[in-house]
Amino acid sequence: MTNAEAEQSQAEDPAAERLAQAVRTAEQALIEFEIAVETFRVEVENFSRLHHQRLGPMYARLDELDALIAEAVAARSGDAEDLRRAREARALVQPMPGVEELFGGWMDGEGLSPEAQAMLTEKPVQPPKRVRPSDEARRAFRELVRKAHPDLALDEADRQRREAFIVRVNAAYGEGNETLLRELAQEWAAGPLPAQRRPSRGEELYARLEWLAARKELLAAVAAELESSAIGAMIKMAPDDPDGLLVEIADGLLAQIAEREAHLASLVG
Repeated sequence: MTNAEAEQSQAEDPAAERLAQAVRTAEQALIEFEIAVETFRVEVENFSRLHHQRLGPMYARLDELDALIAEAVAARSGDAEDLRRAREARALVQPMPGVEELFGGWMDGEGLSPEAQAMLTEKPVQPPKRVRPSDEARRAFRELVRKAHPDLALDEADRQRREAFIVRVNAAYGEGNETLLRELAQEWAAGPLPAQRRPSRGEELYARLEWLAARKELLAAVAAELESSAIGAMIKMAPDDPDGLLVEIADGLLAQIAEREAHLASLVG
């Protein structure tokens, strides 16, 4: 069927055209939802990395102080229950396989690294690399996904091309690489332009709507899981200033450290 014949058939079947329009609307809505979920996933991943890099040493120091306090109490009382608590507290700060990877280099085999000590003593230290995508990277990412999303493919070959391209787009966005995103935008613009989508049969349109609905349910579950995670909940508390939230949490942890150090000093003094 030629394009002219398809247009004529479409004009003769307004119900099919309304269904096709519903499918297009649902496709665009799903793409926007996927963009939002992927953006939030990147935010959670990057905030989690920064959280461990900046606050990991403070949590480790708190665990160490808790163990020292429990040991000091047990040494003074000799009580069996206090001794048990001291052993449990000490067990929490024992080295575990993979702990260096978990804290991203903040701890070595002998405890806190120089960078971690510098943070606890407020000495200058090189901050971790900022990896959260910029506003420009967000805009470039959204435009690329709108244009190259696999759901807009005309056939299987086009879908495979789009899927491979979107993998590269997601990787560049995850790194916050504006330059690479601009290069990918130029690459897509120079590639073969997709032909206008031809109208589908009614059965295919209904099946498409069902698939879109199922896909949206899956994404909604992913979004709910991200939002209910500890890091996701923190980002929701300060979506416009996550760095400020980190500073606020760090201040609270430093206050707890100071309180525990004072308590320990009173026990061993």
